[in-house]
Amino acid sequence: MPHRACARLASGVRLTGGVPYAETAPVPALTYPPARRSDVVEELHGISVADPYRWLEDPDAPETTAFVAAQNALSSPLLDALPERPVFADLVSRILHAPSVGLPHERSGRTFAWVNDGTTNQDVLVVSDDGAPEADLDSRVLLDPNALDAEGTTAVTGWSVSPDGALLAYAAAEAGSDWRTIRVLDVATGAALPDEIGWTKWVEPTWLPDSSGFLYWAHDAPAGATFSDVTEAGYLRLHRLGDDPGDDVTVWHRPDAPRLFAYPDVAGEWLVLRYAAGSSGPSDLAVRRLVPGPRGLDVAEQEVALTSDARARWSVLGARGSRLVLHTDDGAPRRRIVTVDLARLGEDDGGPVEFVELVAEDADAVLRPESALAADGLALVYSRDATHRVVLATFDPADDGAAALTVTAHRRAVDLGGAVTVADLDVEEGSAVVHVRTASFTDAGTNHRVVTSPTPKHTVLPTPPGAFDVGDVSVTRPRATSADGTEVPMFLVRRTDLADGEHGPRPTLLYGYGGFRLEANPEFRAIFVAWVAAGGTLAVATLRGGGEYGEQWHDAGTKDRKQNVFDDLYACAETLLADGMASAIAVHGRSNGGLLVGAAMTQRPELWAAALPTVGVLDMLRFHRFTVGWAWRSDYGDPDDAADFPALHAYSPLHRVRDDVAYPPTLICTGDHDDRVVPAHSLKFGAELQHTASPSSGPVLLRVDTRAGHGMGKPKDAQAAEFADQLAFAAHHTGLVPES
Repeated sequence: MPHRACARLASGVRLTGGVPYAETAPVPALTYPPARRSDVVEELHGISVADPYRWLEDPDAPETTAFVAAQNALSSPLLDALPERPVFADLVSRILHAPSVGLPHERSGRTFAWVNDGTTNQDVLVVSDDGAPEADLDSRVLLDPNALDAEGTTAVTGWSVSPDGALLAYAAAEAGSDWRTIRVLDVATGAALPDEIGWTKWVEPTWLPDSSGFLYWAHDAPAGATFSDVTEAGYLRLHRLGDDPGDDVTVWHRPDAPRLFAYPDVAGEWLVLRYAAGSSGPSDLAVRRLVPGPRGLDVAEQEVALTSDARARWSVLGARGSRLVLHTDDGAPRRRIVTVDLARLGEDDGGPVEFVELVAEDADAVLRPESALAADGLALVYSRDATHRVVLATFDPADDGAAALTVTAHRRAVDLGGAVTVADLDVEEGSAVVHVRTASFTDAGTNHRVVTSPTPKHTVLPTPPGAFDVGDVSVTRPRATSADGTEVPMFLVRRTDLADGEHGPRPTLLYGYGGFRLEANPEFRAIFVAWVAAGGTLAVATLRGGGEYGEQWHDAGTKDRKQNVFDDLYACAETLLADGMASAIAVHGRSNGGLLVGAAMTQRPELWAAALPTVGVLDMLRFHRFTVGWAWRSDYGDPDDAADFPALHAYSPLHRVRDDVAYPPTLICTGDHDDRVVPAHSLKFGAELQHTASPSSGPVLLRVDTRAGHGMGKPKDAQAAEFADQLAFAAHHTGLVPES
């Protein structure tokens, strides 16, 4: 039968038990769409676990599609009718459709960049053919994803230009899926080559140095549900231009280890393979020599392991001669850079490979893997207190040809213009030009061209006119104290005219992530900028589980320590309320951040005026059974492991829903083609909340985008519609009256 819950609307703020929440006004009860409850019960490690909405895990079943249609039929008119929505719809549209020019990528005398003149749903790849150091809105269009399908839901989610600058290999994804099809274009003419490779994921095409072909990840076509079946590692293959993909050579495949990935990097005359079995766990390194073959370079079969104990995380910066340059946390929680001389492999009679330190761990800043190798040195990206800086280090000329590299003591910082995030960085192999793109809470993106030698020069490239101007903004760094005494920083972003105390506390959007070493940095997100421009306060919490303060910070928010992440968020919310910064709080997060919101609203529902879990991981007992969810066990733990199960069961949002708890107004957003975090997480959570809704609970709305996935490549118009709904919902329940 239909379930009823009393919808509530924010009409003010009052205090009960010292905790502010949105005061409610009685309105007619919502009638939720009926959802069948099955009798599925599993015994997991001695505990009976009911799963009445298991049937929603089949995204293509008629019953599931009918459920989604009914939920959208309920939520869409309610969201459209919110009085706050028109202001936010205008704001986010102006922000998302502002003209933009992305980071330049120089390749063999050509410069490539993704641009948007403000009129298209997908950015367009342009190229400058005349050796100009930048590409802009007037440059020649090479690839227009908007022309790939009429709905604008096909996006380019990976691309790579051949070393000779003559060819573009790009990966196109439909409807937001992680599944990609690789195609190749002739850069000079824009003509499509016949090469087309389907059923690929994640890894961008990796070109051989002679541009004769590229490496890519291949997968067997799904035998069952395309967007929910488990995806294992697959095959690393080499494609020769013009060949039938069915004839491509398999370079690496481990049927005995189907969930071990081999991520490829080409460094000089070597293929470097980074083996990893999870999203954030340790990895191992091995190398194979690239050798001449009848049709270009081939990958030698002989493989030499550089590490074999999975003790650390590694990323490849490149090679200088025979010396491989690596970024690692091996013996350095805040990361360092080391080298290994590949020419000397085999000289030590099978002993351990010697890594020589090139750049030591910093005392108080994390060395980011975005750091890059340039012709004469390194561009080092450091994160200190979640903001970034770029420092140039020069190789000692006296060491050229020696067994190990060293860098001079002199370091030169690049002036990036304040508290920013390095959003992108690119260096062409062997080049002394470093391109850096920065962003902040008020800057959508600034491109810097840094020439490191022979005459150092830093140029800030022009931005196209028409960028959205949020106005004068105050950014501060308040701190909260978590349950175990750990200090948790936040970014607090407000319009300057509303930042002083005389305006009082403001409705606040609190955002968090807290996982997989991802940082919460100053970032220009349309949903953030629109909230601040409308007069709200934005708080971005720097939670454990992220990578802001090194490996200990990350580890403290993983597995049976995941509760620390949630406690950090609660401490931030309590500080915002107690110190008079927030009048009411809407909590928001995406993906792993959606898990954060689900845990927050089920553990501490009284803290929130509204909850916005988006594409969230909400069923912590079955996340590993879909697509690539098994790879997240490095952060979450394994539900099939009796040692990990108790912590997962204790905080799993789906399994914490009770019928005697008043939950805050909740807007759950997902996409029907999300094959990263399958929509079943959101659908089951929403159905359970609606079923158990008490008269004192807020409305529970499910908003399911069709032909949409986890967010990658989502058309700008679709993004604008989602953000407008979320912001209007948050404003309505926190009491924010938005200003246009």
